[in-house]
Amino acid sequence: MAGSLAAAKNEVSGIGDTAERTVLGVGQSAGGRRWVDRLDRAAHQAALAIAQQHDVPEMLAQVVAGRGIGPDEVASYLDPSLRDLMPDPSSLAGMDAAADRLADAVQAGEAVAIFGDYDVDGATSAALLARFLRENGIEPQIHIPDRITEGYGPNEQAISALKEAGASLLVTVDCGSTSHEALAHAGAIGLDVLVIDHHQIGVDLPPAISVVNPNRQDDLSGQGHLAAVGVVFLTLVAANRTLRERGWYAGKREPNLLGWLDLVALGTVADVVPLKGLNRAYVRKGLIALRSRECLGLSALADASRLGEAPDTYHLGFLLGPRINAGGRIGDAGLGVRLLLSSDADEATAIAAQLDQLNRERQEIEAAIVAEAVAMVEADPAADGRSVTLVHSEEDWHPGVVGLVAARLKERFAKPAIAIAIGPGGFGTGSARSIPGVDIGAAVRAAVDEGIAVKGGGHAMAAGLTVAGVKMEELTAFLDARLASSVAAVDASRLEIDALLTAGGATLEVVKALEAAGPFGSGNPQPVFAFPAHRLSFADATEQGHIRCTFASPDGGRLKAIAFRAVGTPLGDALLSGRQNTLHAAGTLRVDRWGGRETVQLHLRDVAVPQG
Repeated sequence: MAGSLAAAKNEVSGIGDTAERTVLGVGQSAGGRRWVDRLDRAAHQAALAIAQQHDVPEMLAQVVAGRGIGPDEVASYLDPSLRDLMPDPSSLAGMDAAADRLADAVQAGEAVAIFGDYDVDGATSAALLARFLRENGIEPQIHIPDRITEGYGPNEQAISALKEAGASLLVTVDCGSTSHEALAHAGAIGLDVLVIDHHQIGVDLPPAISVVNPNRQDDLSGQGHLAAVGVVFLTLVAANRTLRERGWYAGKREPNLLGWLDLVALGTVADVVPLKGLNRAYVRKGLIALRSRECLGLSALADASRLGEAPDTYHLGFLLGPRINAGGRIGDAGLGVRLLLSSDADEATAIAAQLDQLNRERQEIEAAIVAEAVAMVEADPAADGRSVTLVHSEEDWHPGVVGLVAARLKERFAKPAIAIAIGPGGFGTGSARSIPGVDIGAAVRAAVDEGIAVKGGGHAMAAGLTVAGVKMEELTAFLDARLASSVAAVDASRLEIDALLTAGGATLEVVKALEAAGPFGSGNPQPVFAFPAHRLSFADATEQGHIRCTFASPDGGRLKAIAFRAVGTPLGDALLSGRQNTLHAAGTLRVDRWGGRETVQLHLRDVAVPQG
């Protein structure tokens, strides 16, 4: 059975067409949340129109309408086209100058150096640009900084080394927008500089021939949601066009840029940018390219990850991305780029195995620090009243995993979180993660402007910073005050529900039909379904801290479920103590292809005890 929330027994708060409807009467779940209908009355009417006009299942129509898509936009939403969604690259500020300089370098056979970031977006950006240069006869130098010894962004020592090795053009990718001093040094020693980035940036641009960044204050392209790898792709489209117009490809084969969208998809999903507009097309088409297994490195990494099915956004974000990140977090920061550029199967297999091992080590380190960080927050009587969760430790936290710690704290306490590792010199390296509607990147930049943080920046959902240990209390107070109003405006206690289902109604056909509304991720959330009054027939904890369980519906249907990292949380406690009890359950649905069989699995978000 599937059900419209409009037909369910709801408690309604507010008045008018935008009244918020409480689903199944759940005002206080095990996770402390109120379950609400994602669709208001107008959206329910739009869902009916979508189903009728476009001949799609009612459930799919509800999901589409719940994402703000009107009947006239459905076709482009369900089949996002690069042709329709890709802007003229020249609409980005600085693009034409960057394309001309890259074309000049290709035609002259210049020595080009690429300076990237140590995360997945940085690795895919560097690999994408390197592929283009290689296809055009240039073997670039690539430098990915060490997270601990060099930190984020260009530095003078590395730039000097690239110049001494012969480079005449330096291209920074996924970094450089705020690196004024380092890039001034590059110019002083005779390097031309291009910056291709997406991080938030002030009015003053760094010294460079061109800064291509859709988040420039003077950029009117409307592409500020792109990851750096998406901006790099547009830059290569522009450079390729310039070379074509100059006759460079006369008698030559042009690079197959569309075949490289697997890298664009991976970087886009891993950087948690909104999957809307061009990003949705990038990821949809990139997944198709990824499934062709033409990239030896990604194929080897998929095998090392035990990925035995066609990859989707879940696998990019939770299997492939973390393994590439592991090199930059606790190992060799350049491993990811070398893997993505490898043309030797044995080399790719060896690097993938090394990244897989580093990822296991990273998980162990992360688990220990997260446990310590959660204990610190729960022991702080003032923590509940703050708009941001900020934790730090003296010298014993690995700076490579603080971003993951911040992410876990954000999930646990439903507000922005920052984790900082204080080093031997008294300065802390920190990472911030935010919730939708709260711009953590702007807050960190403001802290830098105020002299509270030494350096920092990022985007709305994630940021990095460096701060002196003695400034920690001042930083906490500053961010708490700055973010208070935006955090208060975001009701993190709400769990938005797309539709009602029963265990028997959660079929493979339903789940596969919903894939048309994907790819799902940031900005295009995976549908959340509520399962009313199901018996929890089984629940048990795993060694990894997850809880596996089974729900049975009154009509005899059974649905396997898993609650990730739930042990020790209110949700986990409710599951382990609620065996054989009747509960409302809520979560997202996935196809589990373990052992060659396809079954539906519920990824649990919450449960609640039925009232009345």
